[in-house]
Amino acid sequence: MTLTLQNVPYYAKLMRLDKPIGIYLLLWPTLWALMLAAGGMPPLKELILFSLGVVVMRSAGCVINDYADRHVDGAVKRTNERPLVAGHVTEREALQLFSALILIAFLIVLQLSWATILLSCVALLLASAYPFMKRYTYLPQAVLGAAYGWAIPMAVMAVRGDIPAWGWLLFVANLLWTTAYDTMYAMVDRDD
Repeated sequence: MTLTLQNVPYYAKLMRLDKPIGIYLLLWPTLWALMLAAGGMPPLKELILFSLGVVVMRSAGCVINDYADRHVDGAVKRTNERPLVAGHVTEREALQLFSALILIAFLIVLQLSWATILLSCVALLLASAYPFMKRYTYLPQAVLGAAYGWAIPMAVMAVRGDIPAWGWLLFVANLLWTTAYDTMYAMVDRDD
């Protein structure tokens, strides 16, 4: 089975487009980095590309997360209605959607510097690894923090051509912030 138009509403739900808070939590630090790197309003090109990239990569992250959790989401009250668990989207469709989103993200990042493109490889690794880290570590939220924060060094590199110490400090601060709020969010499922 391949991606179909009739399943678009389920794909949108799989990408969590109905819950944009995750986009905002990824976009805010990215915008901070762009503005700090530019010393004010960032170049329009980078602003548009990073904003699009945030939406696409957050969507891809949600898809691969649901794919990784497909065998446990049915037992968790908060997640038992997700499209993969409910059978509205097949595993193959989820992987095809993830691949399509990663291709779109790659086409976006190709508009940026070579160094930023190289940094995007780390972003892909982090975004893909996070859902699976839940099985190997007691603090997968730190991996999510790194994934959510990695747009910071990418944004700084894209605007400045280098990453000064403050760029790495902003990355670490965002990593800690994300780890904290996602740990609190995870506590909701503690009983399940």
